[in-house]
Amino acid sequence: MTTFSAELIVDSSKIISNISRLKSLISSESKFMFIVKSNAYGHGLKEIVRKLESYVDAFGVVRMEEAILVRKATNKPILLMQGIYTDHEIKVAKENKIQIVIHNMNQFKLIGTNNSELGLWIKINTGMNRLGLSQEELKVAYEKGIINSNSVLMTHMACADDPDDPMNKMQINNFEKVFNIVERKTKRSICNSACLINFPELSFDWVRSGIAAYGGEFKNLNLKTAMTFRAPIISIRNIRKGERVGYGGRKKASKDMRIATVYAGYADGIPQTTIDGTKVLVNDKQAEIFGRVSMDLVSIDVTNLPKVAENDLVSFWSEELPINEFSNKNGLISYELMTRITKRVKVKVT
Repeated sequence: MTTFSAELIVDSSKIISNISRLKSLISSESKFMFIVKSNAYGHGLKEIVRKLESYVDAFGVVRMEEAILVRKATNKPILLMQGIYTDHEIKVAKENKIQIVIHNMNQFKLIGTNNSELGLWIKINTGMNRLGLSQEELKVAYEKGIINSNSVLMTHMACADDPDDPMNKMQINNFEKVFNIVERKTKRSICNSACLINFPELSFDWVRSGIAAYGGEFKNLNLKTAMTFRAPIISIRNIRKGERVGYGGRKKASKDMRIATVYAGYADGIPQTTIDGTKVLVNDKQAEIFGRVSMDLVSIDVTNLPKVAENDLVSFWSEELPINEFSNKNGLISYELMTRITKRVKVKVT
């Protein structure tokens, strides 16, 4: 890999370690679905599936194209989490043994008598008001015999990252009610990453973890950021007090300074809205972004790092500088940073 490019190094051993830690929290009877939607949250779909296959029980995606790619890499169960919408997708799901989520009554009509050949997960709206059947719709579907003991009843927690939010109790209670509607005959899945961490007693038959496995949720669990996003310094200059840096001259030197220009920008995935003072790491020392991020370049303040030189690599996030530090500083979420890495960034999965 050339150093003169932004590059992404993905350490699959860190993901394996994170998954092991997460599994230690849940029931030994619960199966672990690893969510690999959106190119495995930017980590490289096919490579991650191949390296993680033996550590998980199933994979979850949201697009049929992703499901087909995963099927080429593994024989493990695959769940298409936002369902099917055409007869062609039903045909592809059957041919590739892809399980599907049903979240509205039209999808039940679409699958018709094909439901016995498809692994069905039934999504219930317990209060998030995004996708899912109502309690009344679930009752109708169950009474028609569409749902059986091989089905999985599921929902999605909206506020599980805040264990004190009253919405958690409301959703949990609603899920218990709908489980009774199907006479407690189906399997159950309620836990996403945040729910798994804060409510492990709800692990039930399946947990569905994405962001935590990649190291985007911490909660003092010693989870590791699995990707290192870095780029080389291509220029260093001294500027005088009062001089300004970058587009709009947003940042003015309060003293004589030393500024390094890094070969990465918003065309690589660094948010253009990144604020001054955001930490980066160079030669194991922290520096700060200084001035507006441009398409191809970022300026950083290395005034107090005299040994920094051209070609040194600057990490925007890594195990040593967790991705949440960048996202929290900028009012973002780690999911967004992971998935916005662009195709021109060179990727290596180890």
